[in-house]
Amino acid sequence: MNGSVASPLNRGNDSAVEQGLVSEAGVRTFPPRVILRWVYLGRIGLAGGLFAGAALAWSAASPTQTLAASLALVLTLVVTPFSYWHTHVRPKPTGSSFVYAQAIFDVLLVTLVVHLTGGRESVIPPFFILLISAYTLVLPFRGGFLVTGLACMAYIAQVVWGQGTTVDTVIALQLSIFVGVALVVGSISHKLLETGAELTSVEHALEQLRLDTGDILGNIPTAVLTIDGDGRLAYANPAAEQLLGIEAGTWMEKPVLDLLASRSTGLRRALERTRDFRMPVASGEIEVKRDGETIPVGISTALLERRASPPSVTAMMRDISDRKRMEQLRQQTERLEAVAELSASLAHEIKNPLASISSSVQQLELKEEADDDDRRLSRLILKESDRLSRLLSDFIDFARVRIERPQELDLREVTTHALSVVRQHPACSGDVELETKLDPDPVLFEGDEDLMHRVVTNLVLNAVQAGVSGRRTKVEIEVFSGGRESLPEGFDIEDPIFLRVRDNGPGIPETDLTRIFDPFFSTRPGGSGLGLAIVHRAVREHRGTVLVTSNERTGTRFTICLPGKPPPAGSAVGEERRGEQ
Repeated sequence: MNGSVASPLNRGNDSAVEQGLVSEAGVRTFPPRVILRWVYLGRIGLAGGLFAGAALAWSAASPTQTLAASLALVLTLVVTPFSYWHTHVRPKPTGSSFVYAQAIFDVLLVTLVVHLTGGRESVIPPFFILLISAYTLVLPFRGGFLVTGLACMAYIAQVVWGQGTTVDTVIALQLSIFVGVALVVGSISHKLLETGAELTSVEHALEQLRLDTGDILGNIPTAVLTIDGDGRLAYANPAAEQLLGIEAGTWMEKPVLDLLASRSTGLRRALERTRDFRMPVASGEIEVKRDGETIPVGISTALLERRASPPSVTAMMRDISDRKRMEQLRQQTERLEAVAELSASLAHEIKNPLASISSSVQQLELKEEADDDDRRLSRLILKESDRLSRLLSDFIDFARVRIERPQELDLREVTTHALSVVRQHPACSGDVELETKLDPDPVLFEGDEDLMHRVVTNLVLNAVQAGVSGRRTKVEIEVFSGGRESLPEGFDIEDPIFLRVRDNGPGIPETDLTRIFDPFFSTRPGGSGLGLAIVHRAVREHRGTVLVTSNERTGTRFTICLPGKPPPAGSAVGEERRGEQ
């Protein structure tokens, strides 16, 4: 025994008796207070029994014996309550010296009882075994042997000096039993300390794993929800609470499937299918209702089998609105590219014959034999030809959306100039308010000024024309720089800058929202359906993206995200941003 696992007493620590005996690994193995409580009870019982025996044989006992028994009882009744207060009531930990003092007192008490009850002929020596066992458990390994040695010396002294006899085979056997008990109990105690240290280490590791897992699940954006085999809520992280609009603390350990069905019938079906048929969902898509909106959510489930109960099911969910939006944008871009090529080809093929038709009709109108009906029909043909020619020009402009003259621009200046043009448009002659909020610092980017001028003009005019008749039309235009954290998930734009246009119109119907960037699609009478299509293509040419959200209560908001240029390193703005990083 090398004492590799020892209590604080083995290290000179002055706190031996706390809530549990503590090893070097900080493991609690035995409850010393419980052991000492039994020692105190045994002490009082032994002293009380000694005094009771002396009282019963008072006339036969010598004055020395009755005096010793009385003093033993008095000392025990004084020392024991104080010891109990010191080890069980006092809030401070008990020092190792105090525990050794208790051991010395108990050894002396047992020795006195042995002496008064016949010495080597007494039936009390087995109490030494109980005493040695108790303090071997409470004290460290070497401390237990110190108590054993003290007990052996006290017993030998009582036999040799107290009774004037020698140590014979019987006494030697008793002493061997004392040492053997100390070895056995000490070994068991040491093994239990080692096992306790390992168990505590595992317990600490599991606790740390639980804390780490809790921190991870509490901070990841993925919603994690677990129900037990009876459909009761077992766990929901903050992301799940936010996604589903539930309070985990209120619904914990309560049936929750009906509540989940009110948020998403697909979620309930996925959970029940996994639980009932043992068929986890590897990758699926459901819809979740939240705040009056329907959100596409990706879902996967996992099954945790239980021995004595139905399995638990964990669902992992992720809002995939941004991913769906990106996919829609990609599909729109592909469609726009195809339409642009077709439009360019058709426009060139149609415009030349159209010019010939217009010229021929003008010549027919000038002939002397043409009557009023002929002239009226000629003017109608010319008017429609001009309208068709303008439409073809728009087609060509749409097909030719390219960055022709790239240069460094300030989005604030482009927006300000475009708004000055919009304010002169007939659509702004009524009760229209254009509210601007521009970043105080330059919002720089590389682009084509003409294209971006058309983008801002088209967006603002579109917002003005979306106003409701009889109500003041308000359009908010905001230009600002933002970090990547301002971008929706899944978008990667370097040093992003933003143009945001918001109106208070009736909003765009959900059925039309996915088509507004399609060429020739328009809900406004007389519209060509190319304004937003040109905006989309122009922004894509600048390696940016257009996001749109619409609600019939709050109107429509267009957000353009473009890759910006950081301010020059020597500028005040550049120094400030570098300091923030």
